[in-house]
Amino acid sequence: MSDIPRRAVTRSAKLAALPLGVAGRATIGFGKRIGGRPAEIVAAELQARTAEQLFQVLGQLKGGAMKLGQALSVFEAALPEEVAAPYRAALTKLQEAAPPLPAAAVHKVLAAELGADWRSRFQAFNDVPAAAASIGQVHRATWSDGREVAVKIQYPGAGPALLSDLRQLSRLARVFAAMTPGLDIKPLLAELQVRVTEELDYRLEAASQETFAQAYDDDAEIRVPHVITGGERVLVTEWMDGTPLSAIIREGTAEQRDRASLLLARFLFSGPVLAGLLHADPHPGNFRLLPDGRLGVIDFGAVNRLPDGAPEPIGVIARLALAGDADAVLALLRAEGFVKPTINVDAHAVLDYVRPLLEPIAGPTFRFSRAWLRAEALRVGDPRAPAAQLGRQMNLPPAYLLIHRVTLGTIGVLCQLGGEAPYRAEMERWQPGFAAPRA
Repeated sequence: MSDIPRRAVTRSAKLAALPLGVAGRATIGFGKRIGGRPAEIVAAELQARTAEQLFQVLGQLKGGAMKLGQALSVFEAALPEEVAAPYRAALTKLQEAAPPLPAAAVHKVLAAELGADWRSRFQAFNDVPAAAASIGQVHRATWSDGREVAVKIQYPGAGPALLSDLRQLSRLARVFAAMTPGLDIKPLLAELQVRVTEELDYRLEAASQETFAQAYDDDAEIRVPHVITGGERVLVTEWMDGTPLSAIIREGTAEQRDRASLLLARFLFSGPVLAGLLHADPHPGNFRLLPDGRLGVIDFGAVNRLPDGAPEPIGVIARLALAGDADAVLALLRAEGFVKPTINVDAHAVLDYVRPLLEPIAGPTFRFSRAWLRAEALRVGDPRAPAAQLGRQMNLPPAYLLIHRVTLGTIGVLCQLGGEAPYRAEMERWQPGFAAPRA
């Protein structure tokens, strides 16, 4: 058996082990409960062990499995604390850590992409990776002109492995249903598969990152590192030191949380206006607070191209909903395809569904919290609740799919940060259609 098929079999076996492991631990747990151990203690032990196995398997697989773990990690704020706690540390690790690629393999990729004399382009190159991502790892180096740089190197065979992982993971919904009750991962996996091709070509990422870098070149609040060079599987950019948002979520001060929350929202609101692009991978490992107070942003493999800015109907619908104009809101939702022509719904019921979701921009400031997100998740996710029943009649047009996922992911990060910020002012500044029209 060749190395590639053997690795494929190994990957399949590891993925298959996830549901088997969950089932096995559940059986053992049932036995312990019969033996007299308290159910709460047994459940906590099962969740902790599942989290440990989850990190070990997804972290080793990298590829699609790690990418899914990263995507899921921003939603853990919506889960009840007794469910979320055992997984939080494991999923956070997936955002910035994974077993490294051997130095010899790294050198082979560099030679293929930058030429056999690749070492001459660096004054120094650290073979130990500084960080890991879903399809590659990052090394710190010194460029030939003395600049400190980040060298992103794609794992060999990442493309086929990524597609294989995502296909297999779509058949393992039971494991992730246990991890994230109420979250349907199948649409998320389908969308991740659509974007695989773009993310695998670092030349596309380089173009997106440089567009952002130039758009924010003189910005006092946000910094994007410039691209130096690269190829299909190697990307060299300016190095950027800072405190990752994952660290601020764990142990940041109130001032850091407020600052990070404001700047994260500002970046995601302003990107479509200034760069014509939306950064579409809002997990905490891609953002950091820099020593000078700016928000640093990395990883532009996933973007949504919005050359005309964010869709204006988003702002108009939000403004009209906050003003209580139920009929106008329903009319716009129908016009944009959120409510299909064949569906009959009550305008005021639709307004009651939408209004609580707009609470963060209803007043001058808002503090996102895990408790708020859990309450909203329960309101729209409990199949017995009227809001959930109405939500099932709504439609998500394809043009809004990625915007919707980025919005949800960003809200998840903001709820983990727990910062207070003037989100309404940011919406008024950047979102077309939200500011009241002039008389």
